[in-house]
Amino acid sequence: MAAKYDLTQRIAPQLDRHLVFPLLEFLQERGLYAEEDILKAKIELLNHTNMVDYAMDIHKSLYHSEDVPHDMVERRVEVVARLKSLEEAAAPIVTFLQNPNTVQELRADKQHNLQMLNDRYQIGTEQIEALYQYAKFQFECGNYSGAADYLYHYRDLSMNSERSLSALWGKLAAEILMQNWDIALEELNRLKEIIDSKSFSSPLNQVQGRIWLMHWSLFIFFNHENGRTQIIDLFNHDKYLNAIQTNAPHLLRYLATAFIVNKRRRPQFKDFIKVIQQEQYSFEDPITEFLACVYVNYDFDEAQTKMKMCEEVILNDPFLGKRVEEGSFTSVPLRDEFLENARLFMFETYCRIHQRIDMGVLAEKLNLNYDEAERWIVNLIKTSKLDAKIDSQTGTIVMEPNHLNVYEQLIDHTKALSGRTNKLVTQLLEHAQQSQPAR
Repeated sequence: MAAKYDLTQRIAPQLDRHLVFPLLEFLQERGLYAEEDILKAKIELLNHTNMVDYAMDIHKSLYHSEDVPHDMVERRVEVVARLKSLEEAAAPIVTFLQNPNTVQELRADKQHNLQMLNDRYQIGTEQIEALYQYAKFQFECGNYSGAADYLYHYRDLSMNSERSLSALWGKLAAEILMQNWDIALEELNRLKEIIDSKSFSSPLNQVQGRIWLMHWSLFIFFNHENGRTQIIDLFNHDKYLNAIQTNAPHLLRYLATAFIVNKRRRPQFKDFIKVIQQEQYSFEDPITEFLACVYVNYDFDEAQTKMKMCEEVILNDPFLGKRVEEGSFTSVPLRDEFLENARLFMFETYCRIHQRIDMGVLAEKLNLNYDEAERWIVNLIKTSKLDAKIDSQTGTIVMEPNHLNVYEQLIDHTKALSGRTNKLVTQLLEHAQQSQPAR
């Protein structure tokens, strides 16, 4: 079952090759596939990079031999020679950037910098473009720190917008691979601004850019402290959600998870359930199916089954199944949060339908034994998350009536009106700007 719901084959084509390695490492650790298959997949990936030494090490592990193919040895010689050549071509600009005194001469004005570099240091466009090639080669060799540094400087100096965009993608990948989540989030937001700008090359490229951005963002959002909130802000945005529904429905797993584990319920959740309802026949995933069972079909027996499957899915997902080691104890924090909130989702919905609930039946539906269920419900009542009381004699939970007064109903029905109005105004303005003839 675990391999059936593995999304690696869907996600990998939308990532840089280097970003696929952490996914393969996770799958290898989990033993989801045969060790031999994972090692072969790694070698296949490495064949398209300059990490020849790493490829040699994996080849030795795979075939249990110190001998490596002759083409790998030749490839290593080529890589070393090419690296030396690029290093020489970029030497003038690299020397300039490594000197703190000369770097201080740079200004915010790119035109001024180019003129100054040319006049004082004989560094022209050719040397700046050589810096890009050198940085790219360093990245392909696995030197992500050096690549990130050079790509940052290249973007500050280059007037080539297409190359600058490529450098920003490379910088983002390098920061992700170094697990610099704060910096990676900043680069992600810069990319989003560029992709969403009207000057982007074409609508088709814009949609593809959004799809790449969302896939790359998974590394950040499930590691950054504010990531679970920000993934909702990005993925649930109209244009991004549309891209998900048309081109990448598997990303609904991560948006659904973020909604479930988010401590603060959001008004967008009801609209997201409608999306789940629309997509339930085009994409099968235990996490989205769990929400459909609870909020669309009200099938609590099936929801219980799906919740058990969700736990397995989370444990075997490279983004959701992050492990935290404390001494000899290993935990998966997101799994624990998910199960706690999933039970609460089921319980809240079940309570809306029933006024008196048998504790034994509820315990079974929540995948808890009787005592665990009783402690869990007592805790909810104590923390004011549940307006109910326990009848110990009959072993039931009695729900207190909760009728909204007319003012609360009015607020509930109109609280999303402002957001919808702003959305409509924005769409009208965009349409008006697109309809205006060019001057």
